[in-house]
Amino acid sequence: MSRMGDVLAGFHAAWEFESDSVLIRYERGIRTPKLFQALGERRIPLDAIAGVTLTPGRRGTVVLRVEPRPGADPLMEAAAGQLKEGCDPYRLVLPADKETLAEYYADELRARLTRSGAAEEFLVTAPEVPLQFKAYDGKASFDGKTVHFRWFWTGASSAKWKAGDQSFPVAELSGVEWRSPEVFEGHLRLLRRDFADEQPAQADQDPAAVVFGLGYGPVHESLPFAAAVLEAVRNCGPVAAVPASAPRRDPADIAERIRHLGELHQAGLVTDEEFSLKKAELLAEL
Repeated sequence: MSRMGDVLAGFHAAWEFESDSVLIRYERGIRTPKLFQALGERRIPLDAIAGVTLTPGRRGTVVLRVEPRPGADPLMEAAAGQLKEGCDPYRLVLPADKETLAEYYADELRARLTRSGAAEEFLVTAPEVPLQFKAYDGKASFDGKTVHFRWFWTGASSAKWKAGDQSFPVAELSGVEWRSPEVFEGHLRLLRRDFADEQPAQADQDPAAVVFGLGYGPVHESLPFAAAVLEAVRNCGPVAAVPASAPRRDPADIAERIRHLGELHQAGLVTDEEFSLKKAELLAEL
C-alpha cells in the first residue's frame, strides 16, 4: 500500500494494510460474532486475494470485502459457502462516512493484486492447534497430528459405541466434510483415504464423524477445527473439502433420525413446530 501500516477500523474488526498482506484483527466485544472472536487475527497475503468490492450496507454502512482465491484459505474451503453473511471473515462493515477512505484502500488493493484463479496451496494459515469441541454424540480433539473422537453415552449411536472411541492420524485422511450446525443434520465427517466407499451415509452411524445437534458443535468451535484438520491433511498430500450433500437414505436411517428427533423433542430442545416440520421432512424422503 502507499502508506505502510495504515489501519481502517470498522465494526467488529480493523484492517491493517501492509506491503504484501492485509492483517485483520477482530474485536472481542460482546456484540462481535463468536467466530471472529475465536479467530483473533488473520494475515491475508495479497497472493490469496482474487478481488475487492465496496458495496452499500444496511443502515448507513458500506461493506469492504476481499474475495479470497479458491483453495487459498482452509477456513473458507471447509465452510464451503455455508457461512452466514454476518460471519464472513472477509467483510469489513464501515460507517457510510468512511466510504471515500474505503474506496481509496479498495483501489490501492486492486492495483496490487497479481494472482487469480484457484490457489495450488493454502496461503492463509489455519487456526492454531490444539483444538477441541463438544458435539452431540462425542468430544472431538485435534493435536495437529491426530483427530480423536470420544463418545458420550447420552448421544452416541449404538454403532459408534460398538466401534469404540476413535483416533485418526491425518496421514490416513483425504479431507473433511463440515455441515453447519445451524442446519438440520449438521456434522463434521473425516474422509478416510482407504475407506471412502465404506463410510456410512448417515453421520450418526459413522465412527469417523460427529454430529452437532442444537447447541453442540457451534460454528466458532467446529469450523476452525475443520480448517485446522484440512490444512494438516493437505500438508500430508492431496486433500478434498467436500460440500455436504444430501445423504443416501433407507428406511432404517429415517427411523433412527426420527427416534433421535423425538428424544430432542422430549428433552425440550426442539419445539412442537420444529419436531413436526423435521419429522415431515424425513418422512418425505422415504
